[in-house]
Amino acid sequence: MVEREWNDSQPIYRQLRDMVAAMILDGVLNEGDPLPSVRQVAAEYRVNHLTVLKGYQQLVDERLVETRRGRGMFINPGARDLLLQGEREKFLTEQWPRIQETIQRLGLTPEDLLAAAAASASNPAKER
Repeated sequence: MVEREWNDSQPIYRQLRDMVAAMILDGVLNEGDPLPSVRQVAAEYRVNHLTVLKGYQQLVDERLVETRRGRGMFINPGARDLLLQGEREKFLTEQWPRIQETIQRLGLTPEDLLAAAAASASNPAKER
């Protein structure tokens, strides 16, 4: 059984959608791979199957997965590229302005950020 804590900042179905999207971006799920069944995910994460279905439906609406009647849901060809394009745009429009504001507030220079990035790259386990 996988223990997962859900945050209150967004609906669980949305968090499930984001979790699958992250798995696609990280290469855990590849194009053509089947998604775990709705019942399996619902049991594993102890959520209502309708919640899982709503999260999966969002992925269908975004053309990242397709439903094959009687066989399940599968990652569409090109899903990773489509997702990457959308996630980059979302980062640049939603998250980057706040990050940039914090950088300016703290007086960090590009050199400070490059040094921090280099330190993170040389010791990635420390960041997690």
